[in-house]
Amino acid sequence: MNNKSSARQKIKFRIRKKVSGVGVKPRLSVFRSNSDIYAQLINDDNGTTLASASSKDKDILAQKVNKTEKSKLVGNAIAKKASELGVTTVVFDRGGYIYHGRVKAVAEGAREGGLQF
Repeated sequence: MNNKSSARQKIKFRIRKKVSGVGVKPRLSVFRSNSDIYAQLINDDNGTTLASASSKDKDILAQKVNKTEKSKLVGNAIAKKASELGVTTVVFDRGGYIYHGRVKAVAEGAREGGLQF
C-alpha cells in the first residue's frame, strides 16, 4: 500500500473503533473513488447492508452535474431509501476521508432528505 492509502486505512480503523450502527440507528458509510461515490446503511449487529446508493444509479447518472452535486444527490437518495425502511437517525462514517467536498455533500444531501445525525 502506498503512504496515502495506508494513512486513510489507519484513520478508518480508528473511526470504526468508536462508530458502529445498530438496527434502529444504522451506520451511514461513505466510500469515495476518483470518479464515483457510494453510500450504504449498515447494521453492524448482524453485519447486513440495509440500503445503498451510488453515483452509478441510473437516475443520478442521467444528471449532467459535477461530482459534488452528484454526491448531494446520492445523500438524498440514501435518505429516501432510509425513510422507506423507517430509519430517521443514523451514525455518519466518513470512512477515513476528510469531512470536506464530496463527503460533506453526501452528509448535507442526507440531512436535506430527512436523516438526522
